[in-house]
Amino acid sequence: MRNEENFLADNIPTPKHPTYIMRHLLLLLLIWLSLPTFAEKSDTISHIAIPKTYRYRLTLTDKAGSPFSLRHPEQFLSAKSLERRARMGISVDHHDLPVSPAYLEQIRHTGARIFNCSKWNNTVQVETHDSLLEQKLRELPFVTHVLKVYVSPEFMDAPSRHNRREELVADTTFCKDDYYGKAQQQVEQLHLPSLHDKGFRGGGMTIAILDGGFYNADIIEAFKQTKILGTRNFARPDSNIFEEHAHGMMVLSCIAPDMPNILVGTAPEASFYLLQSEDTWQEYRGEEDNWCAALEYADSLGVDIVTSSLGYTHFDTPEATLQYDWLDGQHELNSRSASLAASRGILLLNSAGNEGDETWKKIGFPADAHNILAVGAVDEHGVNTRFSSIGFTADHRVKPDAMARGGSAALLATDGTVSHANGTSFACPILAGAVACLYQAFPQKRPVEIIDAIHRSGSAYDKPNEVFGYGIPDMEKAYQILQDQ
Repeated sequence: MRNEENFLADNIPTPKHPTYIMRHLLLLLLIWLSLPTFAEKSDTISHIAIPKTYRYRLTLTDKAGSPFSLRHPEQFLSAKSLERRARMGISVDHHDLPVSPAYLEQIRHTGARIFNCSKWNNTVQVETHDSLLEQKLRELPFVTHVLKVYVSPEFMDAPSRHNRREELVADTTFCKDDYYGKAQQQVEQLHLPSLHDKGFRGGGMTIAILDGGFYNADIIEAFKQTKILGTRNFARPDSNIFEEHAHGMMVLSCIAPDMPNILVGTAPEASFYLLQSEDTWQEYRGEEDNWCAALEYADSLGVDIVTSSLGYTHFDTPEATLQYDWLDGQHELNSRSASLAASRGILLLNSAGNEGDETWKKIGFPADAHNILAVGAVDEHGVNTRFSSIGFTADHRVKPDAMARGGSAALLATDGTVSHANGTSFACPILAGAVACLYQAFPQKRPVEIIDAIHRSGSAYDKPNEVFGYGIPDMEKAYQILQDQ
């Protein structure tokens, strides 16, 4: 029997699939309060046959034949993205140039459909129903490598339909003496109230959340005042992110709510982009490509911070097995992109993973990336949870970078009530909101400077290790470190 903290909520279904086990989301949803079960609201589940679909990752030689130029970055980056780079003295470089449209057109001529691209890696993910097309793709003169990253199943469950608003209830939870409500302890654990008292509550900061769905985030009362600037689904472009899995909504609820004495998040005045990159139906390598596309999209919009509670340690197909010695921040596609984020001016946080007492045990990809904050989980006493993944990286860097509350973290359930759940998935956004407040206070600082202050303020900074990293950050101390600079 698995340890209680490591129970993977096998019986908590997705909105469209009542029995799928979320092995890949860094979830660990041990919900203390009961959640509504979507299956109870569904009619009989029916299976539908789907066309056989293949996706391939194409690595390209260069970006030749492109009409885009580094002299005119306004053609492919927003004014906000360029302002962020200018504020930090960061130049636009060849990584920022889009994938060559001329190459994309030639790829289309083979009969393949472009699913998404990564300009930072100069890769293209294509989709086809013809398995024989792989050879044509390999023969293109500008393609250096072809990797199969997805094969569709024979059947999928037809989506269930019900009125999501029927799930919502009024939350009467009230904590008379605690301004942050049920989140009081997890906010105080980071010594964050002092920044809030100074007026740094995330105002003017833009956070992108990369996740696997934001079920009911559009109708839950606690988010009515949340500034959601936009949404996009990179995993299933035709699906509504608010009807997908609830994991992303719970992540958002660690940062955004502003309900005094009920639930106040770590950055209640921040603005958000909600981006779905995870396909909650399967676990396949193409999700790395989706993640990269979502990160680059967030960059092009000019976000300040990206928080991702996603990570990969294994896939459904055995030929896609990941290895420990690849945890160097450069081997896997999404780790390479994550390692580039700071050089674009983005502060990226990624959950460390929930493999601490599982077979893999180590952090996942892209938590191994350079110049990001990989976040592990502690309980209310500041002790690391048994499920929190451990370091170090393959090239001997300290991971995780920091710890935050991930054992019985306060958040919202799908019906809008305050609940609790376990996972580094929630430690990561709790810290991300706190970092947004710190960043707000020092907007000229580069991500690596903020990261360094977080490290130096950590409770284990003098003796970091593979379990606790640099420890629990003290945001008041990090503020003082940056101010002294």
